[in-house]
Amino acid sequence: MKQLFHEIKIKTSGQGFYDFTDQTISWVTKQKINNGILNINILHTSASLVIQENADSDVLYDLKNFFNKLVPMDNKLYKHTTEGKDDMPAHIKSALTNNQLTLSIKNKQLMLGTWQGLYLFEHRIEQHNRTLSHHLIGD
Repeated sequence: MKQLFHEIKIKTSGQGFYDFTDQTISWVTKQKINNGILNINILHTSASLVIQENADSDVLYDLKNFFNKLVPMDNKLYKHTTEGKDDMPAHIKSALTNNQLTLSIKNKQLMLGTWQGLYLFEHRIEQHNRTLSHHLIGD
């Protein structure tokens, strides 16, 4: 049994989805672990992680718009407004989604469906530098 750690840095340019599937697959396939579990954790509270459709960008567009309607950027609705109109909505969106993903590794392959991709879901409107921690356990 081995454990390995890796970080991926992603520079975002505002709200939206940032695909990091290829970076993760590339790292996993280079490791000397054939079967195991990969946990991916985002080290931030105003962005999140999702597994989502990777074939039609309309899905990502619609998801972003849905979350913006669900959690409006209106400071009159929130007490915590320190960092601007997107501050508290970003935290709520993060709470409604995932701060970590756990995936199986089988025969050095990340177990994702044909149309699934790994995305950082940025909830802030300004650019940010985000860190994703990868923890791989297996043999």
